[in-house]
Amino acid sequence: MATETVISNPEQLGKPLGPYSHIARVKAAEFVFIAGQVAVDKAGNIVGADDFDAQCAQTFANLAAALESVGAGWKNVVQFTTYLVHSQDIGKFMAYRGREFPRLFANGAYPPNTLLIIDRLVQEALLIEVQAIAAL
Repeated sequence: MATETVISNPEQLGKPLGPYSHIARVKAAEFVFIAGQVAVDKAGNIVGADDFDAQCAQTFANLAAALESVGAGWKNVVQFTTYLVHSQDIGKFMAYRGREFPRLFANGAYPPNTLLIIDRLVQEALLIEVQAIAAL
């Protein structure tokens, strides 16, 4: 069975507030659930302490590695959940996605994303965590 994903933004919901879509309707043979990724390298070292953009870059690099490990890519992502420690970083997160998502999702069909502001992550220096669901 081939994966079929239809990304949509129904008029009734209005335009998304950022680079994401309201709905992903998916027909797939298999789903991949990727645990929240943070800004650590493969040795477990934090990348970009106090640098939100550097942490975003490492977090999304880790997601890319996870996707690649199962034979998938960005086109397979059907949902993100994003956790930020500081509400002041929302603008930086939107700017990062505004710069990077057109490259990652060349067709402009951005997966749905739920954004949550939380008290902290597993290590105090971490500022962002992103979980993903992919369809194969």
